[in-house]
Formats: sequence, C-alpha cells, structure tokens
Amino acid sequence: MKREYPKHPIVGVGGVVIKGSHVLLIRRGREPLKGEWSLPGGMLELGESLEEGVKREVMEETGLRVRPLAALTPLDRIQKNGDRVKYHYVIIDFVCRSAGGRLKPASDVLDARWVERSDLRRYHLTRKAASIISDAFAWLENQNASRGRKRH
Repeated sequence: MKREYPKHPIVGVGGVVIKGSHVLLIRRGREPLKGEWSLPGGMLELGESLEEGVKREVMEETGLRVRPLAALTPLDRIQKNGDRVKYHYVIIDFVCRSAGGRLKPASDVLDARWVERSDLRRYHLTRKAASIISDAFAWLENQNASRGRKRH
C-alpha cells in the first residue's frame, strides 16, 4: 500500500514500552517526521493482529521483545499538502513491558534509547506522542494502585 498520498487511511501500531520510570523512544529515519523522536511502531500487515503487529514493529525497530498490556485511545495522524492528503494513519498504541532482547536501532531508525520520564521535554515530542506516553504511565499507575487495593 502506498504510504504517501494514499487512497485510504493506513492502520499503524505503536509501542509505549515502559521500564520503571523510563520510556523507549526512537529517532525516526523516514518520513513522516524524519529525524524526530517518537514511539517505535509501524504499519500493520495483512492478517496480523494488533498485538502481533506491535511486537513485530518494536522488535524490528529496536531489537527488543515486548509484552503488550493494553491498547490506548486510537488516534489519527493526517498531514496535508495543500488540499491533498499526503499521509493518513490511524494508530493504535499499546502500553508494553520489555520482555528481553538487546536495544539496537534498526537501519530505518537513527537512534533508540530509554528516556527518563522527567527528561521527555528535551526530546521535542509531538503533542500527541507526549499525551500517549502520559496516558500509558497513568494506565500503569492505575493498574498498580488497583493491585494494591486488592491485596488489602
């Protein structure tokens, strides 16, 4: 499927991989947002479940295996060139835990690193990416609080 000037929206998946107070970021090596810091992810393949897609994409881009925990609110990313739609993605991001592997950026990723939550501002993330990361930390904190209440 053609990514630039597509005939239909394209489904993408992303992984908000959290380890303690760190989140995994990649620096994109391709458009859209080439050179920008973002979350690992990519296009869903035909016949692939959302969870399979996020596992594959994170592995391909970073060398890490992940365990998806929950889907976050889907979002769309639409970029226009005048009246024409240059890119249109519908993206489902997942809160993920690292499940092993060795962090190594792929050829289409300029860099990949674990970033402390308090340092995220330095990476000039898009508003949507920053919001998704915040939602993922909130989801995990809520899960941890729920487990704590169940133990009492």
